[in-house]
Parts: sequence; C-alpha cells; structure tokens
Amino acid sequence: MDPAGRQVFTVDLLERYAAKGRGVITCMAAGNDVILLGTSKGWVIRHDFGIGDSTEIDLSTGRPGEQSIHRVFVDPGGSHCIATVVGSGGVDTFYTHAKWIKPRVLTKLKGLVVNAVAWNRQLITEASTKEVILGTDNGQLHEIAVDEKDKREKYIKFLFQLEELPEAFMDLQMETASIMNGTRYYVMAVTPTRLYSFTGIGSLETVFASYLDRAVHFMELPGEIPNSELHFYIKQRRAVHFAWLSGAGIYHGGLNFGAHHGSPSGDENFVENKALLDYLKLSEGAEAVKPSSMAVSEFHFLLLIGNKVKVVNRISENIIEELQFDLTSESVSRGIIGLCSDATAGLFYAYDQNSVYQVSVNDEGRDMWKVYLDMNEYAAALANCRDPLQRDQVYLVQAEAAFASKDYHRAASFFAKINYMLSFEEITLKFITIGEQDALRTFLLRKLDNLAKDDKCQITMISTWATELYLDKINRLLLEDDTAVVNHGSEYQSVIKEFRAFLGDCKDVLDEATTMNLLESYGRVEELVYFASLKEQYEIVVHHYIQQGEAKKALEVLQKPAVPIDLQYKFAPDLIMLDAYETVESWMATNNLNPRKLIPAMMRYSSEPHAKNETHEVIKYLEYCVHRLHNEDPGVHNLLLSLYAKQEDDSALLRFLQCKFGKGRENGPDFFYDPKYALRLCLKEKRMRACVHIYSMMSMHEEAVALALQVDPELAMAEADKVEDDEDLRKKLWLMVAKHVIEQEKGAKRENIRKAIAFLKETDGLLKIEDILPFFPDFALIDDFKEAICSSLEDYNKQIELLKQEMNDATHGADNIRNDISALAQRYAVIEREEECGVCRRKILTVGREYQMARGYTSIGPMAPFYVFPCGHAFHAQCLISHVTRCTNEAQAEYILDLHKQLTLIGGEARKDSNGSLTEESITSVTPVDKLRSQLDDAIASECPFCGDLMIREISLNFIRPEEALQVTSWEIKPSSLGSQRTLSLPL
Repeated sequence: MDPAGRQVFTVDLLERYAAKGRGVITCMAAGNDVILLGTSKGWVIRHDFGIGDSTEIDLSTGRPGEQSIHRVFVDPGGSHCIATVVGSGGVDTFYTHAKWIKPRVLTKLKGLVVNAVAWNRQLITEASTKEVILGTDNGQLHEIAVDEKDKREKYIKFLFQLEELPEAFMDLQMETASIMNGTRYYVMAVTPTRLYSFTGIGSLETVFASYLDRAVHFMELPGEIPNSELHFYIKQRRAVHFAWLSGAGIYHGGLNFGAHHGSPSGDENFVENKALLDYLKLSEGAEAVKPSSMAVSEFHFLLLIGNKVKVVNRISENIIEELQFDLTSESVSRGIIGLCSDATAGLFYAYDQNSVYQVSVNDEGRDMWKVYLDMNEYAAALANCRDPLQRDQVYLVQAEAAFASKDYHRAASFFAKINYMLSFEEITLKFITIGEQDALRTFLLRKLDNLAKDDKCQITMISTWATELYLDKINRLLLEDDTAVVNHGSEYQSVIKEFRAFLGDCKDVLDEATTMNLLESYGRVEELVYFASLKEQYEIVVHHYIQQGEAKKALEVLQKPAVPIDLQYKFAPDLIMLDAYETVESWMATNNLNPRKLIPAMMRYSSEPHAKNETHEVIKYLEYCVHRLHNEDPGVHNLLLSLYAKQEDDSALLRFLQCKFGKGRENGPDFFYDPKYALRLCLKEKRMRACVHIYSMMSMHEEAVALALQVDPELAMAEADKVEDDEDLRKKLWLMVAKHVIEQEKGAKRENIRKAIAFLKETDGLLKIEDILPFFPDFALIDDFKEAICSSLEDYNKQIELLKQEMNDATHGADNIRNDISALAQRYAVIEREEECGVCRRKILTVGREYQMARGYTSIGPMAPFYVFPCGHAFHAQCLISHVTRCTNEAQAEYILDLHKQLTLIGGEARKDSNGSLTEESITSVTPVDKLRSQLDDAIASECPFCGDLMIREISLNFIRPEEALQVTSWEIKPSSLGSQRTLSLPL
C-alpha cells in the first residue's frame, strides 16, 4: 500500500450481465478497449468500449446439440478474432473481423481444439493478420494468415508437432525482430509441464522446419497444472519480460531479443535474469495453493486464487495487495473464472459466469525504488526514484553501508550526492571524527561536482577547504618519505598531479588572494607559480623564473599574447643581466615593444664590462631598431651613438654619423640624435674624426677644419672643400689649412716654399701667392717666389684687360641707349580721318566740347586727346580710362581714377612746341605733371585693352553686369491678373 493510502490496483464492476442471456461466460479476451466474451451457448459477445458498441455473434448456427465456446482470442488492435466451439457436433474454429457480420469457419482446423494463439504484434494491422500461430490440444502448431478484404484465410500451414512428450499446447507468445538478412522469430509455448522456445530467421515454416534436424530447447519444471499460462509484458509494442504459470511456481525473467541477432541458426536462450516464484510464498498455511489464472503488469503478478486476486511484487515476491470482487449470489458457487489483460489499453479484467470486472493500475512503479532499495539493488532503485528525496534515501543507504564497511572513499562519493537527508556539516563531521582526511577531501571534491553553478559562495568555500586538504596531504607524504620528490611513481607525485588538475578545474571559483596565501604558507612555490599562471598573474610567474635563473622560461611567459607589455619593461633589467642573448632575441621577436622604455635595462647592461670579442647584445638590438624598425626616437639614437663612441674602433661610429636615417622623408631631418650631445660625447671620448663630422654637419666649418688639422690635414682639406655656396668662407678655410701646412713644415726653406706652391695648385686657383705670403717669415728670399709671383702678375694683367673690354662694351651700350631715346622722340603714327574710337565708336579726330580734357594733357589743336596702339586700335583718352577702370579690379580702378584726379587738380600744362612735338629738352626735364601722366599712361595704356591681358580676363566675367540688373528685371514677363484677362477669337 502507498503511505497515502492509495491502492496500486483497484477493482470496479464493468458489466453485471455481460453475456446478455446467451448462456454463462466461459472465456474472455481483450485488446485495445475491446472485450470478447465466449458463452456456454456458442455465442461470442463483442463489447467495443472505444465507440460504445456491442455485437453478438452466434457460432452455433447449423450445429446440432449444445455448443460452448472453448477459447476466444483477439489481437492487440481489437480487430481480429479467433474462437473455438466445442459441442456434441465436434470442434470447429472460426475467424471473424470487427467489420464482418458473418464469421468464417477454418475448415482445415476442424476437429482440432485450439488452446492458444500468438499474434505478430510488430506487423499486424487492421486489414491483415500477417503470421498467426495456433497451438492445439494435441500438441500441434499451425500457421494462419487472413486478409480482411479477401473474406477468407490466405493459408493454413502445419508447423510443428510434439513427438517426445505429446502434450497439449496451453499458451503461445511470439515476438519478431527485423535484421539485415530478414526477420527473426522468437516463439515461446507452454504445456502443463514444459516451456518451449523456438527462434530462427526466415519464414515461420522455415524456422520450425529447422527443428527436424536439431533439438527443441525447453524448460521442464516438476508438477503439473491444468491451466498452464504464458504471458508477455508489452512495453511500447515490445515484450520486455515473461511469466509462466507452471506446476512448480511462477517461472519468470527478462527477454532480450537483440542479443543473438547475428547467429543464423539462432539461440533459443533469449531469456535472462530467470527466477521462480514458489507458491509457498503465497499461502498462509503449510500447503501451497496454485493460482487458477494469472496476469502480468510491469512490476507485479496478479494471481487468481479462489475468488481473490493476490498482487505479488515481481521483484520482491511479496504480496502487496489482495483484490476482492462483488459477486452475485448465482456466481458465488463457481466464483471468478479467470483473468485477462489488455496490453494496448493497460488494463486488466476478471470475469465470472455473469459479470466482468475491470482492474485498474494506479502508478504501480511509485514504490519500486523502495523495493529495489530493500533488496540492495541501488542502480534499479535510483532508476525508479521520482524525486530528490527518494534519491537521497538511496544514496544514504549506500553511503552508510560503505561507511560501515570502512570503505570511506566510496562512502564519501555517496554522501556527496545527498542534498536533503543530511546536512553538509553532519557529513563532514563524520569523517573528521574518525580522522579520515583523504575521504573528507574526496567528499568535498564530489560535492563540488554535484553543486549547481549558482552556488558560487559554497563552491568557493569548499574549493578552498579542498585546497588546504591537498596541501596537508602533500606535506604529510613528504614527512613520511623524503625520496618522494624524486620518485616519479610515488603517491606524492600522484597527489601533486591530482592537485594541479584540481587547481586547473577550480581556478575560476577559488579566491585568488586566499589561495595564493595558502600555497605560500605551505611553501608550495611551484604550485603557487602554476596557479598564478592559471590566473594570468604573470608577474609572479616571471619573478619566480628569474629567481630560479631560468630566463628562457620567463621570456616564454612574457611572449604570450595575454601578458601585458608593461611586464616586458619591468623585468627587462633583470632578464638582460641574466641572459642577454635570449633577452635580446625575445625583444626582437616581440611586436609593439617601445625601445625607449627598455633604455634603463640596456644602460644597466652596457655599464658592465664586456670582453673585446663578445657581441654587444644591446648594440645588436639598437641596430635592429634603427635599421630594421626605422625607429626615430632620439633617446634610442643617442644611446646607440654613446655605445659606438665607447668602442675602440670608431668605424662603426663614423658609419652611424654618416647614415641619413631621415632620407626620403619630406621636410624630415637627416638624423635623429642630438648633435650637441654627440659632440660633447665624442670630445669626451676623444673621437676627433667624429667631432669633425659633427662640426661640419652643424655648419661649424671653421671649428671642423681647425679640429681636422689636429688629426689629419687631408681631412681638413676635405672639410674645407665641402663649402660651396660661400666663397669667402671657403677661402678662409683654405687659408687656415695653408697656414697650418706652412707652419708645420720643418724641412729646408726652399723645400717649404715648393710645398707651399704645390699646395696652391690643390686649391684650384682659390688662393694666390699673395694670400699665403704673410705666412712666410720676413727673411724669406723673393727669388724663391719668383715663378709664383710672375704667374700671379700675369693673371692680374689678364684681369685688367678683361675689365677694359667690359668698360668699352658698357660705353658702347650707353651710346646705343641715347640714340634710341632720340629716335623715340621722332616716332609717330598715322590716323585716318574716318578712324573710330574703339569704345564710343565716334571719330578719333572729332572736335567736341564733351571731349575737352581738364588741364594736364597736351593740347593738339581743337581735337580731344587720344591713344593709338601699335596694333592699330585707337581710343579717346576719356573712353580708355572709363573702359579700363570698368574692366580691371577695384584697387587698380581706384589707382587710375586717383591719378586722373591729381592731373586735373594740378592744372599745369606741360611745355610743348607750337606744333605739339616733344624736344629732347622736354623729355629730359621731368615735371610733376609729366610724372603723373607717365604713371597714368603706364596704368591704362601699357597694352591695348582689346588685344592684351585685360581682354583675356574679361572671359570670366558675367555677360550681365551688376549695374544692369534693373534693366534685366524690366524684361521679365509677369502673369496678369485673372480679372484683366481677355480672350481673342481667331477665325479658322
């Protein structure tokens, strides 16, 4: 019984007088909510509860005497029915379909009492029975198939006959399985004393024919029972276990139809987990009572004993319930006749002579977890648990059993799965009390596996506790065995490996600071470094490797993409001192490094003494930055220059100074180092050639030459020759070199003079003998310079002659200019009488008051002043001024008008001859009026306005000038008002 009082199986009266007056009920079958009842008068009553219909079929028609239905069978779908009629007229077997009105007698089975039918549950349909096996009272098996549309059987075949022990077949069951090369059949049949099993591939006929050559597999039990029954429990259209109601007890077990698919000959032993339920367990007295009928559910046997049904748990073999029936007075004498089951509907039925009872199942598996638990079948118990509390009880029993047997690790695993029955504290105290630290650690680890991700606080605390237990275990192992560290197969090494795996799994839930403090307090430096790397605390990892002198490992960590670049700079001083080669190689392989931030480390390395033949790693890296990375940082260039300066060989320094790193950049410098710093450094290190180069680069040529003279006169000459744009400076530099050369010569006097003369030739004529004479002593003989002085005098004579020639050319040019001026005064142009002004289109020679100019213009008779251009265009002066001021820009226009106004105000006319011609005297004597007129002429008449630039610039001007805007608007067509519109009809 359920604790809540609910029964697993309940009995309800389905129908009191189910036979409907057609006699008493003799047999019954059910399938898919369809019940078939056989009566003592040869009738089959069909009740279809699915559609609420009832049908009566008379199988005694045409048969003499009394007829009774011996057995009735229905398929799992409720469509096909087979019934056997026994009477004074013999035995007949009928087939009928749910859609048929009249049954069909199976003539080939006449005289055979059919006790059992096995349906092909996998293939049967409403339209066709497929293969059906019939078991008869004389120990024969027959195969039949019927298609509903044919209204008759397709065939009836004989399959098998019991020869060794002829007995009646009392019940049959069949199962099929589809395999690659066909269909495998599994058939089980029972007689009063034996259980037979048949299997094979092909058709049923082929399967049973194979037993002519081989023995039939059977199970024989002592005792005999007249109502031997065989039942399959069907789950999802597949048989999963069986039960045989035999004389010795209920023989039952599981069915595994897939275990021997590959065997072509077949193996009849497809039964597993076989068991026998002794009838003594069902009896209250000493004598066993055999059930008269049986039904099988998923977990129980329903056994009809007398007028009661005892429900026996198939697993525990205990009686859990007894079912009572409300019998009528007329049915008490005979009692309950039998049981049957409807596998499709999941219902059971019992029947007596008049009534049908329904046995319903109410969640029969709800207490199975407890049944399995009592039998210590924990896996099955867990599989049948319905809620976490039930699972906790199973785990608790397992844990307590393991704890009692001192299997503490196993107990810890089960305790960790308990969530409600015991608290976390109670479980941990169990292990602490007995001092089982290892089991406690196992419990904590398993508990972590079972906790939900949302329990972050609990996960962190348990993980921390497990960490401490691991550390304690490691220390205890070290105390027990000093050689555990070097012994790779030791428990110590195994625990270390397990602990590191634990840190890797729990790195996201462990508190970083707490865990590191724990590892540090226990002295587990290697695990501390390992955990730090897991938490991406690379600073701790690198620091540890540096302390251990393992620069390469430290650099490998720093090169990981996730490591901040700042750590490179922080550890650079230590790493370069530890292993300069590997460090520099790592720097060169790392992108995005700022060499400027590595300068402190490089300076520290450079301050240490190095062997002469040793590769300077910092110089190698700086050269890589400058030449390969094209670094432009002045600090980097200055450091490289300083390192070059400290080398004994200055060739590298000179190459560096001569290299133009900014070449190709627009407006970029040729170098990036500080020249003043470089000069100070080179002077300090006495790198004079480098100093000369720096002076020259800074355009301090005098200092460069002065210093070069101390090193090498040839170098000084080269420096002096670099100056090209300043002749005086170049000469001055060469004089410095000459003075040095003369003063440094210690040979004979004549030899000094010859060398000085030879030096003059090297200057390519820049220096003369007179330039270097002051550098010789006063007592030097003139004879020694005779040749040089004569050569110099000849050069001067040539220069004097050249100057005379230039003066003659200048005088001749002045005479030509005077002649041109005289000719200009006589220049004229011929104006035709009909010549028009280019602007106003009036005659140029027109006399009119409107063209009388203000004073300041030379009067030419009564005509207005005008301009004539070489191109032939002519303009009145006033028209030309107006045109030019209109077409030129505003500033130029104001300038022209201002000159015109000044000429008008001054009012002084220029002196002219009576005929208006200009004399040479008037040209040479310039008055203010003449000057203003000249400026005005230049402004308006420097070129013809129609042929010069002024006309070209007019192309970009608008056709309509701003002052003409009013005139343009007057031409716009405006729409007139509607009221003033007039229509004008035009004749067609």
